[in-house]
Amino acid sequence: MSVPESEAEAPEAPHASAASGRAKRRRFRRARLPVGAVVVLAAAGGAIVAVHPFGGGHEKPPPAGAGGSLVAVRQGPLSAQVSQSGTLSYAARDDGTPYSVVNHVQGIYTWVPSAGDEVKCGRILYWVGDTPVVLLCGTRPAYRNLSVGDSGRDVRELNTNLVKLGYAKKSQLDPDSRYFGSATADALQKLQDDVGADETGELRLGDAVFLPGPLRITKARATLGGRAAPGAPVAEATSSDRQVTVDLDASQQTDVKVGDKAQITLPDNTVTTGKVTRIGTVAKSSSSSSSDDQSSSNTTIPVYITLAHPKVAGDLDQAPVQVQITTDGVKQALIVPVTALIGQAGGGYAVERVDARGVHQTVPVTLGLFDNAEGLVQVSGSLAAGDRVVVPST
Repeated sequence: MSVPESEAEAPEAPHASAASGRAKRRRFRRARLPVGAVVVLAAAGGAIVAVHPFGGGHEKPPPAGAGGSLVAVRQGPLSAQVSQSGTLSYAARDDGTPYSVVNHVQGIYTWVPSAGDEVKCGRILYWVGDTPVVLLCGTRPAYRNLSVGDSGRDVRELNTNLVKLGYAKKSQLDPDSRYFGSATADALQKLQDDVGADETGELRLGDAVFLPGPLRITKARATLGGRAAPGAPVAEATSSDRQVTVDLDASQQTDVKVGDKAQITLPDNTVTTGKVTRIGTVAKSSSSSSSDDQSSSNTTIPVYITLAHPKVAGDLDQAPVQVQITTDGVKQALIVPVTALIGQAGGGYAVERVDARGVHQTVPVTLGLFDNAEGLVQVSGSLAAGDRVVVPST
């Protein structure tokens, strides 16, 4: 508390020495919050000041200009959040690498896709001579010719595609069937007719590429007019699904779970929503060096977030974004600013309550959830909604 110069020059009052001692003790009676809470306090830009560390102390309120203000204790919902930077991109393999489009037809490339092209399932991916190669959605790559009488997982993927693409009804062809029958052949002929291929009713190796789709081409590997050889890469691609990847600090791994809601701020400050759909299992470490040649390491876990409204992201790729993941919540909580907390000499925390008469009292509290985005904390103790607590100025 600052003192006017006129008072500072006055003779010391009889109790000045004792007051000075109390002030020194207050400066030394700050306590540390748990690690997670320290981060919150730093984010909030505030500091915990040990004011009146002894419970039950009563004093008159500080004079105007003393550097503090009064804030009412609020009751309502409170959410705990993890704030991180992330990268907006297109989803690919689980490890983040792109899909590879591999050719199995002999000849000359007569049309190849370009970076940025999107290819839907059942549409032509590229041409070799007069043969169109079709993209079919699936996770099991083609490895053999398929015709009537064959069975297996690859046949089931073919049947699933034919039904989903509308070349057969479920009443005509079971999409989960592993058998290549006449219904499969009939539906396949319709697909071949649609894309301009020979209507053989058979699927030869190289007629189609099975990949999770639709695809977005990120890099063309084949050259128009170049020779196509079995096993040669044609292109690299991702899915057309948008996702945000966050490198979450490994210490926060237990805080975040699949299904948690997220708020994403795009580079143009547009705010959209999403949810955590996958959490990586392989941690990675990165090290950095400071100006004093000291190095530090950081271990992170990838967290993948799917956008609820992907069209909002437009064509942005590899764009930096800010992410807030809501990890927990309380419907009815007593809420105070983090900066209202006072560290107690023996451990724990308190707030400084001021009643209607202006009398100050230190009230011990137990901490609950932290909202580091807003600088708020849930407390419990001898407080009620509407009580006023002291918040020092920053």
